[in-house]
Amino acid sequence: QVQLVESGGGLVQPGGSLRLSCAASGNMLTIYSMAWYRQAPGNQRELVASITRAGTTTYGDFVKGRFTISRDDAKNTGYLQMNNLEPEDTANYSCNANVQTANLLRNFWGQGTQVTVSS
Repeated sequence: QVQLVESGGGLVQPGGSLRLSCAASGNMLTIYSMAWYRQAPGNQRELVASITRAGTTTYGDFVKGRFTISRDDAKNTGYLQMNNLEPEDTANYSCNANVQTANLLRNFWGQGTQVTVSS
């Protein structure tokens, strides 16, 4: 089994920054794509950003250059640097990864970390 554990969420003022981390552990051979999703109360879950093993990135339209996704494969960890945060960014942020285990390519989710942007 593979576990994804997010950290780095919290309360920040508008215009502030946070760096989220997603640490993967367990029985895995390769982490292919990693992604961050978010869901606010009453809203559907939406893609924030994704990154392939080759480093190709994709961002949601609302990011507008404010966020940067990255990964450190030596540490099996993904990151989401969020700058110039807005109250509309308030949501639970979850990490998702496609992981090659011994026999299967599987998709895993973390438990999420809350980000609240408020003055």
